[in-house]
Amino acid sequence: MASNRHLGRIVALQTLYEYEFRTESGDTSVDIDEVLGRNLERYESAIDDKAFVSELVAGVLKEQADLDSKIAPIAPDWPIDQIARIDRNVIRIGLFELLHRADVVPPKVAINEAVELAKAFGSDNSSKFVNGVLGTAYRTLVEGITDASTEV
Repeated sequence: MASNRHLGRIVALQTLYEYEFRTESGDTSVDIDEVLGRNLERYESAIDDKAFVSELVAGVLKEQADLDSKIAPIAPDWPIDQIARIDRNVIRIGLFELLHRADVVPPKVAINEAVELAKAFGSDNSSKFVNGVLGTAYRTLVEGITDASTEV
């Protein structure tokens, strides 16, 4: 059985994915609180820390433009709008946790959780792509290390 926070990340991913899909499809009636509430309701008895999920979704949405601007130079061959929607949201969650939740989520956990989400919901190569992007993000944005292939 998935851990409480792992399941919470799954719900956050489902919520962000649906919200982005509906928004990009021109659905003006989409309400993030309704989507999140409905998704949390499905797992009411399995998720104790609903605040964790809510904070993750709200944080990713609040920081989305900044997260996307940080992803762009790390994955220069993949413009943000060309990254598969599921992978894009997995990376946003992982990067948000690396940059804004390091006090409660260790970096290795944030990256590993994102890789596991990519394995479960992405394509065959998603986990490698997510691992590469978040590994580079950790080295360059968190540790401040740059090399020939990773300019900040």
